Amino acid sequence: MNKLVPRLIRRILGGIVMILAVASFTFFLIHMIPGNPVDAKLAQLEIAGVQPQQAMTEVHAMYGFMPHQPLYVQYVQYIWELLHLNLGKSITYAGVSVTHLLLEAMPWTVITVTSGIIVSFVFGILAGVIIAVYRDRGISNGLTLFSTFLHGIPQLILALLLAYLFTTIWAIFPYGSPYDAAIAPGFTLPFIGSLAWHAVLPVAAYAISSYGGWALTMKSSVISVLGDDFILASELRGLKPRIRIGYIARSAILPLFTTLTLSIGFMFGGSVFIEEIFDYRGLGYMLITATGNLDYPLMAGSFLIITVAVIVANIVADFLYTAIDPRIRV
Repeated sequence: MNKLVPRLIRRILGGIVMILAVASFTFFLIHMIPGNPVDAKLAQLEIAGVQPQQAMTEVHAMYGFMPHQPLYVQYVQYIWELLHLNLGKSITYAGVSVTHLLLEAMPWTVITVTSGIIVSFVFGILAGVIIAVYRDRGISNGLTLFSTFLHGIPQLILALLLAYLFTTIWAIFPYGSPYDAAIAPGFTLPFIGSLAWHAVLPVAAYAISSYGGWALTMKSSVISVLGDDFILASELRGLKPRIRIGYIARSAILPLFTTLTLSIGFMFGGSVFIEEIFDYRGLGYMLITATGNLDYPLMAGSFLIITVAVIVANIVADFLYTAIDPRIRV
């Protein structure tokens, strides 16, 4: 415990430095994109008869920055506001706080992507164990082929295919919103049921696109464990196959916990296509909207959320793996 606290402090401080470094890189990268949305607003105000100086003052008050300022001035102002946890105001959404927009969007991404990751992880782990343990049988070859096929389909194509099949060819699931507009939002059974029903296709898209990777990775991990001495010892002692498979799976699954934690961290950036297709106003939807409209503050805020999520996931994965595998402590 005495060693754990200093190590945690070092990791947190290193994470903060990394966040500032990525935020700085993102700032300059965004400002290298051709075009400027603020110029269009200035032109509108000047056409309406507003004096240039007054127009610049109004735009600065509305958006919180002016693109005609020297880049280093904008950068210092951005870092200063970031240190005060102020992400600025959105250009696309008429000066609304970026923090407010991201907090509203986050639950949609967390619910759908986390559900998809958990479902794909569970089924992928089970399939990987079966593939590796029974690798001389037909079921192993079939599952390997199936997992490889799904792993090779791009997430965008899979989401479009699911939407086309189950909302157009067979109109089974709803399409185009996260819940039924006729039901009043609230913590009620009809609204929760509507949320779950509308989330079936997005969650399925996440789960199916991720399943193949989990299955194939678990297969490799199980095969490596099968060569360990304790497996041979259990066979020689006549341990029942079902119990032996349980020991194999517990040992083989350890490396995948790190990948699982990192997948949850990366989920904020991996939801762009699915949220766009199924009209989920989550973080991925916000990112693609901000990019299309050159909304500098919203773009920077979205990238910052992704960065923070990945760094936090790395720290959690490090300490979680140490906790579940005592051998790492030694």
